[in-house]
Amino acid sequence: QVQLVESGGGSVQAGGSLRLSCVASGITGRMAYMAWFRQAPGKEREGVAGFKDDGSTRYADSVKGRFTIFKDKNILYLQMNSLKAEDTAMYYCAADRRAGYARLLAPEAFNFWGRGTQVAVSS
Repeated sequence: QVQLVESGGGSVQAGGSLRLSCVASGITGRMAYMAWFRQAPGKEREGVAGFKDDGSTRYADSVKGRFTIFKDKNILYLQMNSLKAEDTAMYYCAADRRAGYARLLAPEAFNFWGRGTQVAVSS
C-alpha cells in the first residue's frame, strides 16, 4: 500500500524559506512521477512542481526561480525560497506510475496522495 507523508510546513514571513519533505513507502516497482500540489481556501488544487525519475522537472510559472523540487531515494523535497503571501496553502505530495511528463502538474493524472502540510506566509 503506497503511503505518502508530508512534513516541513509552517508559518513564515514573506521573503523567508521552507523545505517540504514527502516520504514515500509501500511502493513496489517503479513510481516514475511525483509532484507537489497546493490548494488555498476557496481555490482549486494546482500543480506547483513535478519530478520524473529521469531527473526532469516542471514548475508552475508562479514559482519558477523560487522553488526547487528534488528527490533523494524515497523522499521528495520542495525547497521554497522568497516566499510570498500568495504561496499560503495546503501543500500535497502526489505520485503515479503513468502520469506522463506533459501532465506533471495536473492533479487528475495522479492516483496516490498524501494528507498535506500547511504553509502560511505572512506579509
